[in-house]
Amino acid sequence: MSDEQDSPLKFPCSFPIKAMGKADCNLDIIVVEIVRRHAPDLHEGAIHSRASGKGNYVSVTVTVNATSRAQLDAIYQDLVDCEAVLMAL
Repeated sequence: MSDEQDSPLKFPCSFPIKAMGKADCNLDIIVVEIVRRHAPDLHEGAIHSRASGKGNYVSVTVTVNATSRAQLDAIYQDLVDCEAVLMAL
């Protein structure tokens, strides 16, 4: 069986990706740049940012039209490899 058949997700699907990091590093721009490498059809309404209670951290959620498990894996790997991203969910 392939990974696609093992996945509970049915592609294509709308899939939210969240990344968290320090608030002072333009994380939203960095995350969008990374995600657009793998999902170039990303539109502006798909991006939401939220600051932590004290404003030290920010979370960026990007909802992509995921076409495969491999695409999602590649996005997550690039996010994890980025120094500005402390955590990706």
